[in-house]
Amino acid sequence: MKREIIAGNWKMNCTKAETVELIEKLLPLVGDPGKMEVVICVPFTNIDAARKALRGHKSIALGAQNVHWAPKGAFTGEISAEMLKALKVKYVIIGHSERRQYFGETDQSVNARMKAAVAAGLKVIVCVGETLEEREAGKTREVLLRQTSAAFEGIDKSALKQIVIAYEPVWAIGTGKTATPKEANTAAFVIRKALRKQYGRTPAHAMRVQYGGSMNASNVKELMAMPQIDGGLIGGASLKPAEFAKIVHYTEL
Repeated sequence: MKREIIAGNWKMNCTKAETVELIEKLLPLVGDPGKMEVVICVPFTNIDAARKALRGHKSIALGAQNVHWAPKGAFTGEISAEMLKALKVKYVIIGHSERRQYFGETDQSVNARMKAAVAAGLKVIVCVGETLEEREAGKTREVLLRQTSAAFEGIDKSALKQIVIAYEPVWAIGTGKTATPKEANTAAFVIRKALRKQYGRTPAHAMRVQYGGSMNASNVKELMAMPQIDGGLIGGASLKPAEFAKIVHYTEL
């Protein structure tokens, strides 16, 4: 049985003080997540504050929202994998649709960041997903196969245990729109198809695939019931402690 994973992406929200306050509210609500793996990915400026607030609590792992492909150098504004490791970061999100849409992230740069993170021993949540235009043009399958294959190019099979894939349809991010459970399940199947071609059936089946398009307490149960869905990458709802805790404990809803 794969361990399900719910990860909160805080995006560009919260000061250091607000981070500590949110975590202090979240911890008792999450409590013992049981078999569920729980991660919060905070802005770079809040990583140390979050680490201290989570100290002594094994129920929630700490993550970052991006990482650079180089170990050091003239890359103003970027953060290296070793810098994240020094702050005790466990997970990092790579290739989020907002990075692709607003900051020029490409399939190639996603792959380069993946290689750097994996080599440093970080765990990765790599995002793939189609835009509204691509969806309406019937290109969802084509986009998912391309993005997944490109992201994993040159990644050794031994590193797959460090990687989680998030299917996040761009048209559903922050819009309140959600893929139907069947659509999300089909997309996850397509992602696994790309992995099967590269690594074989067993490794592809063992990979965890999250749904990342406006998952919330109202739809989590239906989405998590899908056989290809192993978790969620949660945006806005991760900033609401009670809502996020309900998603983590969705089996009790």
